[in-house]
Amino acid sequence: MNYKAYKLKQGKYPQTIVPTDGSMVLDAAPGGMAFLEGQLEKIDPKLREPLSSTWWPRDIVAKTGGGFVEYTSSYDVSYATSGSNENGIIGGQTNDIPVMQADISKDLYKVFSWGHILKVPFVDQQKLQKIGHNLEEILNKGLKLTHDKTIDINVYEGFASYGTYGLINNPNVTTITAAEGAGSETTWKDKTPDEILTDINDAITATWKASEYDLSGMANHILIPPAQYGHIVKQKVSDDASKSILSYLLENNIGKEQGIDLFIGPLPMLKGAGTGSTDRMIAYVNNEDKVRFSMTVPLSRTMVEQSVMQMSYLSAFVAQFGQVEFLYYQPVIYVDGI
Repeated sequence: MNYKAYKLKQGKYPQTIVPTDGSMVLDAAPGGMAFLEGQLEKIDPKLREPLSSTWWPRDIVAKTGGGFVEYTSSYDVSYATSGSNENGIIGGQTNDIPVMQADISKDLYKVFSWGHILKVPFVDQQKLQKIGHNLEEILNKGLKLTHDKTIDINVYEGFASYGTYGLINNPNVTTITAAEGAGSETTWKDKTPDEILTDINDAITATWKASEYDLSGMANHILIPPAQYGHIVKQKVSDDASKSILSYLLENNIGKEQGIDLFIGPLPMLKGAGTGSTDRMIAYVNNEDKVRFSMTVPLSRTMVEQSVMQMSYLSAFVAQFGQVEFLYYQPVIYVDGI
């Protein structure tokens, strides 16, 4: 059919080309239906970001400041007296008087430099602005999430390739196996609320005892795998009770009686982290004087340039952070097999 055999039908709706011979063509105008669909489309302006989370701000203190360095360090001191009169009791004729001595040592911790480039292509930025989005802002969120995920690995597991460990796998931390319950099982799903409370109290007491019963060394922070956490949240203490096992544990642990405000929370990395790939619980003192890591340089934009060859804006982001520093090993314990 010759194009001249068509004519434009005018109306209030988008123009439609209609053959003069009476046959019908549905919306043959270029882009007509696309235009109609675009007008009828309801656009959600919110971008759906990946489902993800980071845990380290809850579980450890980041000591900030210091600038670009190679290592961080801390000093330890231990005390002793010389001589046979260890109690220091003297009389009128005593010549055996003990002398106080101090042994000072220094611990060194590794520091890691972290860097990423943020590239914003000019054309893509202009396109997204047409629909109300900022490409640089989107990439910034992704970069910050990547940085936090790296901190998570550093805090909980460390970097095996650099010989560092994290909160949940340090070989210098004392590790015990959970006691068997009445059913000859160590796992919490097979234990009664009182048997689970015994595991909690045993861990807290172990840190207190190792710290020579110094209350500042009594564990106040307990992390367990999500499955165990879900179990103690949903299970009631008994069939005729309204209180969950978690509430029961928080109200009746030995730390509560000593004025310690105990926290119990989930941590996915603890699943299979124990000996023989068993599930692990960690009890420790969450305090910067006991365990921490250094963030010597917080995440920051350090350089910006425009690249004509790439038609992009380039930004360099840099950060520095150190490995987990256990300043004391007495106030922390691993309990495997829960």
